[in-house]
Amino acid sequence: MSETFEGGCDCRRIRYRLVERPLFVNCCHCRWCQRESGSAFALNAMIETDRLQLLGEAPELVDTPSASGAGQQIARCPQCRVALYSHYAGAGPLMAFLRVGTLDEPDRCPPDIHIFTTTKQPWLQLGDGKPVMAEYYRREEHWPAASLTRFELLKPRIAAWRANQDKDQGKA
Repeated sequence: MSETFEGGCDCRRIRYRLVERPLFVNCCHCRWCQRESGSAFALNAMIETDRLQLLGEAPELVDTPSASGAGQQIARCPQCRVALYSHYAGAGPLMAFLRVGTLDEPDRCPPDIHIFTTTKQPWLQLGDGKPVMAEYYRREEHWPAASLTRFELLKPRIAAWRANQDKDQGKA
């Protein structure tokens, strides 16, 4: 049986369940994540969207700029405005970058890696034994084998989604 995780927003209008352990958890120290989170970093658990079940209402998707220039959609509660997860341009709606702090038990998803540490707050000491990357990283070098296998299964769907996006934008 797969491990499950539940969470939601502050007002409890939006509730969700992860039906499997996240693929990987990034602790991102980039300036964009600092600004968006209002903190020193963002802690995002990556999971396939089809393994993220909404338990009632759907969040509002808010188009937001990103460092890549391609933007992201942040899923927010329409009432309390808490950010629950993001969809980035790379995988679009097929992958969710879930805000670990919205889990009922966030301590179950510690970071697997620290990224973009060139802009880490200087007072923050990283001594948890996790890999520390100046910028991003190569997935094949850090993700567990089971997560890489799951991602390989998702890649054809991402390619199809991207092709459809290009077609819709007249790039095909």
